[in-house]
Amino acid sequence: MKMSKSLMGLGLGVVLLLSERSPWAAAPRPVTMDEMWTIIQQQQKEIEALKAKIEKDETPREAQRKDAEPARPESPAPPQPGQAKSAVGQLEHKTDILATEVEKLKTALVIPEAKQYKSMYGLGPAASAVYRVNRGLSIGGYGEAFYTNVVGDKGSSKDRFDLGRVVMYFGYKFSDRIVLNNEIEYEHATTGEGAEEKGEVSVEFSTLDFFLHPGANIRTGLLLMPMGFINEIHEPTFFHGNRRPDVERFIIPSTWRELGAGLFGEPLPGLQYRVYAVNGLRAREFESGSIREGRQGGSNAFAEDFAFTGRVDYSPAFARGLLIGASAYLGDSGQGESFRGRRPDVFTQLYELHAQWRYRGLELRALGAYGHIDDAALLSAANKETIGKSNYGWYAEAAYDIMPLIWQDTAHYLAPFFRYERYDTIAESPDGFLDDGTFDREVYQGGLSYKPIPNIVIKADYRNITAKSGKPADEVNLGLGFIF
Repeated sequence: MKMSKSLMGLGLGVVLLLSERSPWAAAPRPVTMDEMWTIIQQQQKEIEALKAKIEKDETPREAQRKDAEPARPESPAPPQPGQAKSAVGQLEHKTDILATEVEKLKTALVIPEAKQYKSMYGLGPAASAVYRVNRGLSIGGYGEAFYTNVVGDKGSSKDRFDLGRVVMYFGYKFSDRIVLNNEIEYEHATTGEGAEEKGEVSVEFSTLDFFLHPGANIRTGLLLMPMGFINEIHEPTFFHGNRRPDVERFIIPSTWRELGAGLFGEPLPGLQYRVYAVNGLRAREFESGSIREGRQGGSNAFAEDFAFTGRVDYSPAFARGLLIGASAYLGDSGQGESFRGRRPDVFTQLYELHAQWRYRGLELRALGAYGHIDDAALLSAANKETIGKSNYGWYAEAAYDIMPLIWQDTAHYLAPFFRYERYDTIAESPDGFLDDGTFDREVYQGGLSYKPIPNIVIKADYRNITAKSGKPADEVNLGLGFIF
């Protein structure tokens, strides 16, 4: 009898919990685990109160049944075995339903069913997923693959099909104030077989963010240099063309990351900044074509010299879709190494301006960069190739989404685009060294970007490349990319 009463009390509580008339059914669904636990505690108190009331009501009825004549019962007969079994079955069924709903809620708190793809704190839309969860683990990523057909006189160039990269984002939100974010990249589908080297696995960034105030927060770890459009936000749905712009590969080397720490925030509406102190470049690896091989990437990095980098962006409220900004990098790159018996500082500077405007279906983007390297003559002699004393590059790009003109009220996206690039990695050669003009280039590029949904893109483009010296091959590129 006591067990039956307990089951009846608990069953009544669950029935109320799951009933459409229950105040809990009408209440909004809990968002966080803390809110869910508070609701469960409140429900448990209600169930205990209902059980106590049933116990109180049943006690005097038991006494009445003992004193009453068998032929004239004063209270309802106790439930028969078949009825009790049925009640237990209903209780178990409703308990299973409740358990299933709790599991669904727990899963949704960790991996939301619907994602909002929006860039946050200088990172790409998929890389920003961890900032949108309430607590715990976040998983995202992106990938891209494309086919390149070399046009005309191929020379040593060959047609290629390449899974350029597959990237996983793993983040963990310890609390509203502490967030861990990581990007792990797998390049070219493999790291090689035996002695064969094809691709690599790299940590593209690994940061801990400490949120203190909207205007000033701390970021530390392996940091992406906040320069240009592509270095921080390099997900394939973010840029047109299968290949990233040359200016943002050779003048601003991507993906450029170093160990360090700094501040970021939005002190005023629409005004954002990031400023870091980071490990310096390694001049020993500078080349005629770029400083990109001087990136140390946090891998047993030389740390004799440090650098400072910063960025500011402004999106005015009066011009919707407009963004203007600038960034800079300054620091020594000698790293205490000897160059022909000397230990130069190799002070390296890089400055960049950028602007972007998106209005309805129109997209305009422009970027310019200028760099300067001290001790370039000494580097050229030691590295046995001409290292540019100065370098520069710029590009302008336009695109327009024509899909609304073809199919109204659609979420599909189809944008023809055109980009012009001009860059020279040896804009000024050091005294006594010649510039052969190989890296004094212009690139004309046009193509299409199609998105059946916002996180998948199919791309086609043609690149016409000319150089002051040599004959770079033109390219036709076909590919696809995705984020999640």
